[in-house]
Amino acid sequence: MPNANEDNPTALSQVQRRAVSELLRVSPVADDLARRFQEAGFSLALVGGSVRDALLGRLGNDLDFTTDALPEDVLKIVRPWADSVWEVGIAFGTVGCQKRARGEDADQDFQIEVTTYRSEAYDRTSRKPEVSYGDSIEEDLVRRDFTVNAMAVALPEKEFIDPHGGLEDLAERVLRTPGTPEESFSDDPLRMMRAARFAAQLDFEVAPEVVRAMKEMSDRIGIVSAERVRDELNKLILSAQPRKGLALLVDSGLAGHVLPELPALRLESDEHHRHKDVYEHSLTVLEQAIDLEEDGPDLVLRLAALLHDIGKPRTRRFEVDGRVSFHHHEVVGAKMTKKRMAALKYSNDLVKEVSRLVELHLRFHGYGTGEWTDSAVRRYVRDAGPLLARLHKLTRSDCTTRNKRKASALSRAYDGLEDRIAQLKEQEELDAIRPDLDGNQIQEVLGVGPGPVIGKAYAFLLELRLENGPMEHDAAVAALKGWWAGQD
Repeated sequence: MPNANEDNPTALSQVQRRAVSELLRVSPVADDLARRFQEAGFSLALVGGSVRDALLGRLGNDLDFTTDALPEDVLKIVRPWADSVWEVGIAFGTVGCQKRARGEDADQDFQIEVTTYRSEAYDRTSRKPEVSYGDSIEEDLVRRDFTVNAMAVALPEKEFIDPHGGLEDLAERVLRTPGTPEESFSDDPLRMMRAARFAAQLDFEVAPEVVRAMKEMSDRIGIVSAERVRDELNKLILSAQPRKGLALLVDSGLAGHVLPELPALRLESDEHHRHKDVYEHSLTVLEQAIDLEEDGPDLVLRLAALLHDIGKPRTRRFEVDGRVSFHHHEVVGAKMTKKRMAALKYSNDLVKEVSRLVELHLRFHGYGTGEWTDSAVRRYVRDAGPLLARLHKLTRSDCTTRNKRKASALSRAYDGLEDRIAQLKEQEELDAIRPDLDGNQIQEVLGVGPGPVIGKAYAFLLELRLENGPMEHDAAVAALKGWWAGQD
């Protein structure tokens, strides 16, 4: 295991203790698998993020291994041993499997990936990495993205392998590349985004030479597929410190290629506080939204918080009184959100949810001090639909003013709106607002069969329901007959 004969023995000794504890926890399954590889004449080592996380004391049940065995040999070894095996990544030399094994206190399910020693690189026009297999673990480690991910523990003997000083960088909480950053990013440009993601996930600093290479090579991210870029962006946004990673994407120029709407906010002024740029405001809204999360990271909420004001640059107007306005920026922003998320290959459902929140994020500001009618409250709930809880969080997060009195007034006003929603929910079925007569009843009252007129009648009754609340059956029938009598 790691030696502590370094310049920072205290930090390294803490790292050692965490690693020993974590590796002992997974030893039953890791050692069992390693012995099977050994018996078949191959080597096996815990590698990459698994070693890093063991050293940080955060190793989960997802274990990454590397081996000199080719994928077909790996399959022969793991199939009789694992509970299930999958070959999704076999084109890239990776075999996955699941194994239930004894953990510290009880049986646990381990998700395992075994990858053949490899090297991969992009040519200047390819959007996919070219994979070739290596002959040694040292060759495998030098091709990895950062030194803290270029460590291994050979099994079952527990020999620590760290040819690039990853242990010291881990103790110093810094991200460096095993070779030159230029070589690393040329091999796989996505590593530039991974630098920002790991900075956000681990709260590490990125070495100056790495940042410099990111700035010089940012345009090379263009050859990476949108799906890979999106996945890295998601991991960054869902991390513990997304501001740190997003700021690095913007400062390095990468955001200009993958999310150009974000740096475009940097020099824009807010309509209420002209000294405050919308970029900083958006990052603060994201952080405040995270503080309101209740069941873990929420990608929909976080994306909506980050993107809610991206329509401002396109709608900025300088008024005659010297103020700056951004009329209808929520509508423009919703369209921009759809376009950017579609370009990044997000699912249709996710695009719809995030863009809808962007579109609705200003709606509350018409509430004032409670002047909305019950009808307006119903429409607010109806328009938000299943996104209402997220809209509550987004709207509250969107207050970043330093004026404590103003912030308190906004908070009280929104408390009032939520109270009114709760009261109406007790009285009415707000979560599923529908007309007081269904389609079959409408046909019976009007004496007509299915057709466009039923849809029109349904829309009329829905509007009546939103305006007046629930109606008695006879009153709804009378209203429908009155509407029908006025139709041509």
